[in-house]
Amino acid sequence: MSTENLALLSREGLPLAERAGSLVGSVIDSSTSLLASMKHDIVRFAMGSPANEAVPLEEFREIADTVMGHDTFTYGATEGEPRLLSALVEYLSTTSDPTDEDRVTITAGGMQGLDLACKIFINPGDLVIVESPTYTNGSATALSYGAQLLEAPLDENGLVVEALPELVAATGRTPKAIYTIPNFQNPSGTTLSLERRELLLELAHEWNAVIIDDDPYGLLRFEGEDLPSLQALSPGDPLLFSVRTFSKILAPGLRVGWVDTHPALRQLVINAKQAMDTCTNVPAQHIVAEFIRRGRLDTHLGDLRAEYRRRRDAMQSSIRQHLGERVTTTNPEGGFFLWLTLQGADAQISTRRLFETGLAEGVAFIPGPALSAEGRFDDALRLCFATSTPERTDQGIQRLRRAMDIELARLEGGTCA
Repeated sequence: MSTENLALLSREGLPLAERAGSLVGSVIDSSTSLLASMKHDIVRFAMGSPANEAVPLEEFREIADTVMGHDTFTYGATEGEPRLLSALVEYLSTTSDPTDEDRVTITAGGMQGLDLACKIFINPGDLVIVESPTYTNGSATALSYGAQLLEAPLDENGLVVEALPELVAATGRTPKAIYTIPNFQNPSGTTLSLERRELLLELAHEWNAVIIDDDPYGLLRFEGEDLPSLQALSPGDPLLFSVRTFSKILAPGLRVGWVDTHPALRQLVINAKQAMDTCTNVPAQHIVAEFIRRGRLDTHLGDLRAEYRRRRDAMQSSIRQHLGERVTTTNPEGGFFLWLTLQGADAQISTRRLFETGLAEGVAFIPGPALSAEGRFDDALRLCFATSTPERTDQGIQRLRRAMDIELARLEGGTCA
């Protein structure tokens, strides 16, 4: 919320909580409302959403007809519907991220998992390490519980874990938590290397800091080899709080996810969730459970991986064709996003201004400063390649080039015909 709005509310005499000023909201989520208000055609690279055609809509409808009964429209167990818990754990046993049922709590999407982690571990004033850039809905959740953020750099191998001791020493404090997105990071698309995963676990134990392990994309690797999860590297570790979701692999509107924690922590997670919403959407849980039970998840994920690789390649090809050496990008091996950085003369363009010009030209993205609590990366932006077809992506990159031309001409005092 802006300081002007807070001041206005204070003048109205509203007895706001001290934390109200830390409720910063989400530029990413706000883009959905912004785009809905637009009347002209816009290629949408902004939201990290699965492609509409990737949602198994007809199968969901058929499953809904078979599983919906009176028992699916009542309250459910806070920890999750038994059918979903058992189906999920059985499926995960076939992946690089296996778990046990006494570790899993079903949540209302990944965001509730992040909120539960911060609610349980973060006190006002606690130091929380975040990647820079990062998914700012995650860092905003920590801020809403009064955290002080310490931004740490990324490179092509993810979070630069070896830089953390010096950064932490400079604060004169030890962190309470480390927020990381280890696979196909949002927004950079990079993946935390095995060596850095091991070092991160070592540092977490040295500092007694919880690792908030946010991994919405780990099942969407379409290139390279799977790396062991943090949970696999440190089984039974009480300092690991892992957040997962079906939003990226099935559909975000289901609002179904899960957290994986030490069994001794599970009752506290349940208690915290009961103070939020009692239980996760029961009909949606039954749909997901039946989809998994039918053996459809593996086939579906295989289709997604092939299609998202095709779409990543198409975006990279369009960028090379239309932008060339004007930009550099990351080259993710999975997930939804790549990170584009302006080069040369274009680097003086503010991507915050470019965002507005891009909307006018018919393309939406997330500007770099929106992905840093300190407003860094004004020469960079996030593009989602998962949502758009290759043909649509090519249109969007051409519109982005046009917006860059307009902004560069403005900076150079010229005009762009």
